[in-house]
Amino acid sequence: MAVTRTVITGAVVVTGASRGIGEACALHLDRLGFSVFAGVRREADGDALKQKACNRLTPILIDVTDTASITSAVNIVANGVGEAGLAGLVNNAGIAVAGPLEFLPLARLREQFEVNVIGQVAVTQAFLPLLQKSKGRIVNLGSMEGRMAMPFLGPYCASKFALEALTDSLRLELRPRGISVSIVEPGVVATPILEKSIAAAEEIVKNLPSQVHDLYDTAISAGRRVADELVKAAIPADVVARAVARALTAKRPKTRYIVGRDARLVAMMARFVPDRIRDWLMARQMGLLKRPQSS
Repeated sequence: MAVTRTVITGAVVVTGASRGIGEACALHLDRLGFSVFAGVRREADGDALKQKACNRLTPILIDVTDTASITSAVNIVANGVGEAGLAGLVNNAGIAVAGPLEFLPLARLREQFEVNVIGQVAVTQAFLPLLQKSKGRIVNLGSMEGRMAMPFLGPYCASKFALEALTDSLRLELRPRGISVSIVEPGVVATPILEKSIAAAEEIVKNLPSQVHDLYDTAISAGRRVADELVKAAIPADVVARAVARALTAKRPKTRYIVGRDARLVAMMARFVPDRIRDWLMARQMGLLKRPQSS
């Protein structure tokens, strides 16, 4: 059965549009006819994005952890849209912090939540008055790791679990005002974020005392092998962009959009497979079944 959609024209803000999923979303929405305000952190990234888009796309400098940056971006968008308001906000900006929680620097954990959780709320709060004018829509970019946590990706998974909860709360709070809130939950996507997170985990372990290597080297190496296999089967970012577009244009948008076969598998496991069995399967895959021998 074909999905009934309503044509939503107007302006959309996409954060984290320099590359990866954010770039794919900005360009796809631009092709659909939206006036896209693409959030980037460097002017050079904005210039590069404009070369791939039409004249409707406008890069805006925005750092989701900086209040002044967010305020400046809101002012630019407000001047551009006027009384028409904002048709959509796509909260995509994010980072992935990885490493064993036992030795993870707390500053890195705070950074993870500052960007992926607090930053999303800050941007949403700032743009809500413009969304209210047109009863626009909010689309948050989650992850399958927001359903089932992975070892050594604890900070990233925790931030995506938190985003799930915030999305649910916000959806209920804004329902009386006619503002739809959805979350898109992709599996592994062909972007640099997974490779960067594994490399960061390896860097953290490399700089720790020698006994740490006895505890985690095997598992980190296994994690690298698993990541390499996942990257081979990763879905293109354009697939995620199409799901975001559906959340913005569907007559009755879903609360959640699961994107990718691996994401659907994780969703089923999280719902139906007992925790201990999931733990065993994951530990077996990553060499975490045996405890290190004490001397």
